Amino acid sequence: MFPGMPKLALFPRMRFTRQVLLLQIGVVVLVVGLGVALVAWLLRTTLTEQYGERALAIAKSVAADPVVIAGAAARQQGGPLQTRAQAVTKANEVLFVVITDDQGIRLAHPDPGSIGDRVSTSAKEALSGQDVVSAVQEGTLGLSVRSKTPIEQGDRVVGEVSVGFTVTELTGDVNRLIELTSLFAGGALLLGAGASALLNRRLRRVTHGLEPQELTELLYEREAVLHGIGEGVLALDAQQRVTVRNDEAERLLGTALPVGTPLAELDLSPRLQMAVAEGVPVDNLLAVAGNRVLVINSRAVRREERPLGTVLTFRDRTDLDTLTRELDGIRSLSDGLRAQRHEFANRLHTLSGLLQLGHHAEAEEYLQTLTETTGARAEPPGDQIADPYLRALLAAKSEQAQEKGMELRLADDSWVPAAVTDPVAAGTVIGNLVDNALHAARLGPRRPAAVEIGLLADGDTLHVSVVDSGPGVPEPLREKLFDEGVSTKLAPGHGLGLALARQAARAHDGEVWLADPGGGASGALFVAKLPGLLSTLEVP
Repeated sequence: MFPGMPKLALFPRMRFTRQVLLLQIGVVVLVVGLGVALVAWLLRTTLTEQYGERALAIAKSVAADPVVIAGAAARQQGGPLQTRAQAVTKANEVLFVVITDDQGIRLAHPDPGSIGDRVSTSAKEALSGQDVVSAVQEGTLGLSVRSKTPIEQGDRVVGEVSVGFTVTELTGDVNRLIELTSLFAGGALLLGAGASALLNRRLRRVTHGLEPQELTELLYEREAVLHGIGEGVLALDAQQRVTVRNDEAERLLGTALPVGTPLAELDLSPRLQMAVAEGVPVDNLLAVAGNRVLVINSRAVRREERPLGTVLTFRDRTDLDTLTRELDGIRSLSDGLRAQRHEFANRLHTLSGLLQLGHHAEAEEYLQTLTETTGARAEPPGDQIADPYLRALLAAKSEQAQEKGMELRLADDSWVPAAVTDPVAAGTVIGNLVDNALHAARLGPRRPAAVEIGLLADGDTLHVSVVDSGPGVPEPLREKLFDEGVSTKLAPGHGLGLALARQAARAHDGEVWLADPGGGASGALFVAKLPGLLSTLEVP
């Protein structure tokens, strides 16, 4: 390789799917080859044993012949023994039948010239009275599979018979069996290679032709994108099971989102559940999760007209809603100040005109009237409420009610001597209940429009009751009044106040409910129970 030249220039990297295919084919070839070798060995061993057993059976039949026993005992060379040996050799198509005396001297042999010589292979075991089976030995007639058995006359061994088959015959049988086995092995090899090719094709289709390193990079990119953005992401499969989610989604929804869990089993907003169940794209849907207001967008994912699932994104709109409410309050205050400025200017002009015309008595009477009118301001809560947060909240709501020509009263039996431990939760519950009551009272037929709020401490539990002079809650809305998006207001973006109030109460193991829908002699009555929201010590 030349210096500085990259290795891939000369040896391009092979695709992973091709590597898998070659590896699978190699494994199949190796397994088939080992299988054929094992079968060949087993076949050769089995055939060798079979030829040995056959040779032993022939040898025993010869050794049991009385003529052979008598000839071996008399050590007669040739003659009847040679005739018998040649007849058995021809009849059984064996390589040789050799008969010896008790000293290993040949009495019968296929080669008459070898009669009288000592056998070329050991006859010790046979002459000691033992059978020799399947011995592959090299003799004067060549390599053969032979078996030997003793010739016994009474209790005395008088000789031995040796019968052998040529190895060439054994090898031919083995080769024929191996050829047949090889045909099956070849078919198995082709089948394995075809299955490997199909598996390789399936792998390419499942991975869309991507290499492992590309899949790894996609995984890293997905994790970086999921956990690097400021929005919550939740992906569901076609059966609405969680497949992908990031930490921001779990934080915003306030619950764990284990992968593989059906969406219906998760404690999520009913609005979110309905948005996914309908299967249609959703844009900027407002939903409540804990004390948060979330903006939800969902999109159905399809590939080749096959539904793959749904992807949802979440944005936290709680801070935006807080700023919006503060801006509305500032705008209302600005409008009020502007109106007061115009009114004050008009009064000054009137007073200036009276003084210029010399009507001093009328001017003094006019000033007295202005003083009395200006003093009719909203009264702050008395000593019934000790907590500064509650006092400030009630004072602000009283000012707001007075600006709209309504009255916000504190019930006579209200009594909260302790401090609030969670001002945000108290403000969420009380503020939303009072805002809804003021809206209902303003739309109601009764005048003057009024709202009465009752606050009562019971240990560390704060009880809240809010009743208005409005028309009451309509029958169709009573069962679903606390659901997200349910509101009597016509403008969009409403229907979250009561849901937020209930979520904040339940976060403290409390509850908010409609105690009396009203409609006849009075308006609706809402009640809240907030355990653990008060300190056990009184405010000094």
